[in-house]
Amino acid sequence: MIDDFFSKNPFELSKSEKEKLLTKELLELTEHHIDKCPEYKKIVGALGYDKSKVSSYYDLPFIPVRLFKNHELLSIPRAEVFKTMTSSGTSGQAVSKIFVDKETASNQQKALIKIMSNFIGNKRLPMLIIDSPNVVKDRNMFSARGAAILGLRMFGRDCIYALNENMELNLPLVEEFIEKHKDENMLIFGFTFMVWQHLYSKLKDLNVKLNLPNAYLVTGGGWKKLVSLNISNDDFRKALKDQCGIGHFVDHYGMVEQTGCIYAQCECGHLHASIYSDVIPRRANDFSVCDIGEKGIIQVVSVLPHSYPGHSLLTEDEGIILGEDDCPCGRKGKYFKLTGRIKQAELRGCSDTYAAKF
Repeated sequence: MIDDFFSKNPFELSKSEKEKLLTKELLELTEHHIDKCPEYKKIVGALGYDKSKVSSYYDLPFIPVRLFKNHELLSIPRAEVFKTMTSSGTSGQAVSKIFVDKETASNQQKALIKIMSNFIGNKRLPMLIIDSPNVVKDRNMFSARGAAILGLRMFGRDCIYALNENMELNLPLVEEFIEKHKDENMLIFGFTFMVWQHLYSKLKDLNVKLNLPNAYLVTGGGWKKLVSLNISNDDFRKALKDQCGIGHFVDHYGMVEQTGCIYAQCECGHLHASIYSDVIPRRANDFSVCDIGEKGIIQVVSVLPHSYPGHSLLTEDEGIILGEDDCPCGRKGKYFKLTGRIKQAELRGCSDTYAAKF
């Protein structure tokens, strides 16, 4: 079934078409994980799951994303684990462990390519990474930060890291890179707070401006630290445009538990769900589905997790569906905004957990 998804544009299906396709695939995935993961079978059994009562993927059971911090959940033999990914976490926090086989890793990569190509094009671009190369050195144990960098490096060529091993900006290297590719489109990737702390703030302190009108700045991770500094998304974009001349911004929302299924931000500032996934805000009192415009705890579903039961998860984030199939950017599917973390939830985003050090 997964090939049916990859044969389509990730934002071409209407609500009814997408619901039909997702329901069939997610129902099959639920049965697969019940059959292959004994712990998951116990969980959904305790939740009273009854396949015969499922008319839509909205009816499928969901498990809290925090469960992956305390339990190692696999739907494959350990011998088939291709790589293990870990979530972000501040010192002392437990981290999620996600076990991925070659099939799941391949599908994650395909989905990421299809989604991002819709926003930045198919051509590989010179890439500047606002991080240190240290973060991707252990290829067998991927952190969420390292996994995101390696995933997005597929879209880059002539990649360089802007920060040294001490997380200090290597300005001569950055300026050399910009001069070399001044007549080309470029790709810049970094987690939100790290871009602010190590690129924007450092350039401002040095009174140095860059000229990057053809650059796509792809950001991700949490906004908690910037919000605490009273820096909004609009403030962030304006500051980076003033200091670096950046003309294109693509923020995104995602998590290591559903790698590949990112929710990228369009030209109108809206986060979009592709055909590979969906977001369902739910009311905290009874987990019923929120109406459009109503804030709720976000459930995420994804057709990609085959090696572990991560296809239907309740996050610790809150958000609001703004509309469906009618975003001015022309992409179909739900579009939404995040409003923050639920109270007493741990820091989670790569940017937020890194920012906790400051």
